[in-house]
Amino acid sequence: MSGSKLSDANPARPDLSPLPHPQHLPDSPLGMTVHSMPTPEQMAGAEGARTRLGRLKMLAVLLVCAAPVLASYLTYYVIRPSAHKSYGELIEPQRELPALTAQGLEGQAVPLPSLKGQWLLISVAGGACDEACEKHLYLQRQLRESLGKDKDRLDWVWLVPDQAPVRPALLPALGQATVLRVPPEGLNAWLSPAAGQALADHLYLVDPMGHWMMRFPARLDLAGAAKAKRDLERLMRASAGWDEAGR
Repeated sequence: MSGSKLSDANPARPDLSPLPHPQHLPDSPLGMTVHSMPTPEQMAGAEGARTRLGRLKMLAVLLVCAAPVLASYLTYYVIRPSAHKSYGELIEPQRELPALTAQGLEGQAVPLPSLKGQWLLISVAGGACDEACEKHLYLQRQLRESLGKDKDRLDWVWLVPDQAPVRPALLPALGQATVLRVPPEGLNAWLSPAAGQALADHLYLVDPMGHWMMRFPARLDLAGAAKAKRDLERLMRASAGWDEAGR
């Protein structure tokens, strides 16, 4: 049997010398790093940062919630309808409801400022109520009804500057109207007609905060009432975010 010498066939013996110690490893088997505790100033700074972040998030939420109200307020009071876009004449400066005490048809005292909280569509005429007065009362009722779901945001008001009795035949049609007798001198100091017109020739619009802000053209007819309706609808949309039905 053929063979070979064992001394010649043995492979080289492995090098059993110790491995060199890596310079980047620590001498101890487990290295432990001890971190210092944060100082009170550092803790206070971190707490302040969290507080500021929380406040910013809360402010962002509030701004998102308030955006519709702010937009409608801006639309109505800043980007207001200009004269060439409105059928009614805008009143500048606006005039606030006077501190007058009116009287209801039953004789009860009614402070005029108590009418705040609703849009007011106002006519002025003596208690005898001639044909022009009846026409205004009819148009006031129709304009209010034409607003549909927004009609409860508008009151139609008849201000009577004298002591003439209201004809009984009119009373059934005034079921949803506010009829008040007011001192004529106080009324004339608040509302005013266009040049060459009488106070009873117009319809007047007061906003929910009690400011007289629009006067419709004298002797309104059906065609004019359709244009007045567009003004009312525009104002209702612009104020929808902050004005609700009821006082």
